[in-house]
Amino acid sequence: STLPLLSDAERVFLTVELNDTKVPYPRDGAVHRLFEDQAARRPDAVALIFGDDTLPYGDLNSRANRLARRLAKAGVAKGDFVGLCADRSMEMIVAMIAILKAGAAYVPLDPSYPSERLAFMIEDTGIRLLVISERLRKTLPVTKAMIIPLEKDTAADEHESDANLDVEVSAADPAYVIYTSGSTGLPKGAVIPHRAVVRLLFGAEYARMDETRTFLQLAPISFDASTWEIWGALLHGARLVIFPERVPSIPTLGDTLRRHGVTSLWLTASLFNAVIDQAPEILSSLDELLTGGEALSVPHVRRALDKLPATRLVNGYGPTESTTFTCCYTIPKTLAAEIRSIPIGRPIANTTVYILDGGLQPIPVGVPGQLYIGGDGLATEYLNRPELTAERFIPDPFTGGDARIYRSGDLVRRLGDGNIEFLGRTDFQVKIRGFRVELGEIEATLAGHPSVREAVALCREDRPGEKRIVAYVTADRQAKPSAADLRRFLEARLPEYMVPAACVVLDSMPLSPNGKVDRAALPAPDDAIRGDEFLMPRTPVEEALARIWAEALGRDE
Repeated sequence: STLPLLSDAERVFLTVELNDTKVPYPRDGAVHRLFEDQAARRPDAVALIFGDDTLPYGDLNSRANRLARRLAKAGVAKGDFVGLCADRSMEMIVAMIAILKAGAAYVPLDPSYPSERLAFMIEDTGIRLLVISERLRKTLPVTKAMIIPLEKDTAADEHESDANLDVEVSAADPAYVIYTSGSTGLPKGAVIPHRAVVRLLFGAEYARMDETRTFLQLAPISFDASTWEIWGALLHGARLVIFPERVPSIPTLGDTLRRHGVTSLWLTASLFNAVIDQAPEILSSLDELLTGGEALSVPHVRRALDKLPATRLVNGYGPTESTTFTCCYTIPKTLAAEIRSIPIGRPIANTTVYILDGGLQPIPVGVPGQLYIGGDGLATEYLNRPELTAERFIPDPFTGGDARIYRSGDLVRRLGDGNIEFLGRTDFQVKIRGFRVELGEIEATLAGHPSVREAVALCREDRPGEKRIVAYVTADRQAKPSAADLRRFLEARLPEYMVPAACVVLDSMPLSPNGKVDRAALPAPDDAIRGDEFLMPRTPVEEALARIWAEALGRDE
């Protein structure tokens, strides 16, 4: 395993020359300080747009300063973690900036998450103070943390100074913590430093970021695509349009893009596919469209290139642990007829990537291997998980010193032109609608049901381009749960995007000759879930509705 597969020249080309991505950028800058620079330079320029309301950079900075002083008086200090539970709004952006100005890091608490999961995140981060929208208070679990209502900040802060704070924050200090699915049944918090965010946004060639641009803030702040949307705009003096709906609808998306002249947009691959299928014309005014989060559909990309000739399309790839984007690929206007996937491209500025075998040896062009990521975009750690941190963030064998690389678990290969092709996973992690899901976490949660003996979760693609999670369980014969029971059990413990589309109760798991669960032999859910809960149509209207939905969902019944 230690024998090299490459000549010295090939090794240098793949590990050094293709990783020559260093460019100057404000490496020692903190996120909020770079925002303050923009506010000082153009205080009257519009920073935020929400519906009919606008907020200039100077006013946004003043409001954030006043809230930051109130947070400091409440005991927030450098190095603290502050919970943030809010819908998309101007107040949410004010709070994010204020938390950073106080020297703390923000921890997004998605109000759609189950109470049990939110309670774990609050305990794991040691949050002592929460900034929360008043209407969302009931979504939070019981906590001893101090609560500051977000909507009341203006009246409460009027007597506070609106001058910038003098809290010393270094580029290595945490900016935010985002929790991702964990294979053990508990989510894990990736701690992202200021430098990693700044590296994402400066020296970049994958997208234009300057004061002429208008970004749309569409992603939840618990999803790290929001890092590019929010700070990509505010650290460059651009406009940030805040999307009004929690779950985007295509008509509202089209109206927002057109009404506010949005130039730069990020869409998950699933939402991109839906828009291209239903109303591609709503994207025609965009200068550039970034999409990704999971493998792109080649037919949808072809249609987008045909329908959006003036829009630059970019495939953006990157795990949370490497701060939103690791590699990007500008999709050419014409795709080769034989192309089978859209490459993820090459590393962005101040980022390195290696494709290695099991012995951490570089492998030749065209050979599949695991992607390892280095550079200034890496997370500091998994919070309170030193063993997992040491397992996934390892010393960089090619750079030396204290440099690290992240073991991504993604299977890729280098193409002849130097770009990278994504092939899949080396484990049971999947991407659903842009969110990372550890199937092991679903299995571990199901195993906690009192009537479940075994549990297996799969990501199935029984129809091309339509991924869905399916759970299979064997159960206690005396207390056999229904699929609806299992779903309710999971909904109380997992985020909505992790709840399987179907739960199938089996008498026994199919086994391979070596005695392990034969995942390939598990039945398609449509063949297994009818059971006692299936109700046949009873009237002509029900028959018509059932036929329409069966066709739309690709099911026989």
